[in-house]
Amino acid sequence: MKKSKVALFIFLFSSIILKFYTTVGLDIQLGLKVPVGYDNGYFLTGASRHLLHKTSRVVSDPTSEVIELFQEGCLWSESLEILERPMFDEEHTGIWRERAQVQQIIHLESGCGRVTNGLATFTDGSKACVRYGIDADQVQGEILAYHLARMLGIYNLPPTVLSKPDPEKKQWMLVRESIESLHWTTEAIVSLTEWVPNLTGVFIPTALRKGGEGLNPTNVCFNALRNKTTTFLIEMMQWTDLILFDYLIANFDRLASNLFNLQWDARMMERTTSNLLKSKRGLVFIDNEAGLVHGYRVLNSWEKYHKRLLRTVCIFRKRTVQRIAELKLQRNVSSRLLELYKADEPLALELGFLSEQHLETLQNRVDLLYEHVERCKLRHAEPVSHFAVNDSHV
Repeated sequence: MKKSKVALFIFLFSSIILKFYTTVGLDIQLGLKVPVGYDNGYFLTGASRHLLHKTSRVVSDPTSEVIELFQEGCLWSESLEILERPMFDEEHTGIWRERAQVQQIIHLESGCGRVTNGLATFTDGSKACVRYGIDADQVQGEILAYHLARMLGIYNLPPTVLSKPDPEKKQWMLVRESIESLHWTTEAIVSLTEWVPNLTGVFIPTALRKGGEGLNPTNVCFNALRNKTTTFLIEMMQWTDLILFDYLIANFDRLASNLFNLQWDARMMERTTSNLLKSKRGLVFIDNEAGLVHGYRVLNSWEKYHKRLLRTVCIFRKRTVQRIAELKLQRNVSSRLLELYKADEPLALELGFLSEQHLETLQNRVDLLYEHVERCKLRHAEPVSHFAVNDSHV
């Protein structure tokens, strides 16, 4: 009898220890932080609670949970946004940019796409892609696209700064021979973009391919997203940002080029996307140099592809459309972009800014995006808003 009681006591005690380990101890052992706002695996939203897995917890029984998907007609829900962990947030960006502007480069080799580009290694071992444009327009497009994305609250672009590869300056003096072998002129302005390891290619979602239903708050889309992981859903949310962003800057060297190439390759949309990679945290928008300056110059040739892509999306991130609305109503996208550009880039005045014609095009495309969002709001006033998720590891 005593043995039975002892056995029962050991069993109960072991269960308690195991429960503690799987809910708290494992987090501590792995050095994981539980996000603020979580309480026993529930996300608190006022009086309501949507059952979610804590992203830092191993769950032994991955039963289905309920997560709010849409809100206010055609917006991704805030309960989905809160699960996202931006790779290039303001804190990370500020630290990297500050270091990249002054830190010495100890090695420079060819890499990062075009043969004229280079891969630089800093004294701390971190790396940056050095983009040496065929002309200044490409470098200008790259840096202005980066700052425009920051204005919109889109944090999928790696931090970027401007520099001059002058071997007489301390930052570049150790790579003089490499600069000469790459045939760079010392007066050229280049962009340094954080190089991120362990990125993989990205396939275009089925919903955005030819014959797909698009991303919108309808029953068809609802059923397609049923039982998807939050990692997948967050990626879809980032895809909607990408579509809006590429339309705004008229970037033809990503999805639009895939559509264009369908006339020669019927499976083009099934292949990995140009200038788009991803990490465990989501999509990474790279090589945006074709946007703005060059993109606006050839807009007439590519606009039909930009419009076709925009029509595939009728659900948006709340923060993104709020900022588009502000730029539409205040009509100050040009002045705000210039202010940010000049404040953060010492070489801004030397590299130059958009022409008056291109600034008009930029404001016009802000207006067109705003009108597209408003049409979607009218079309999808009563969306399906909740569905089951079978796993929410981010």
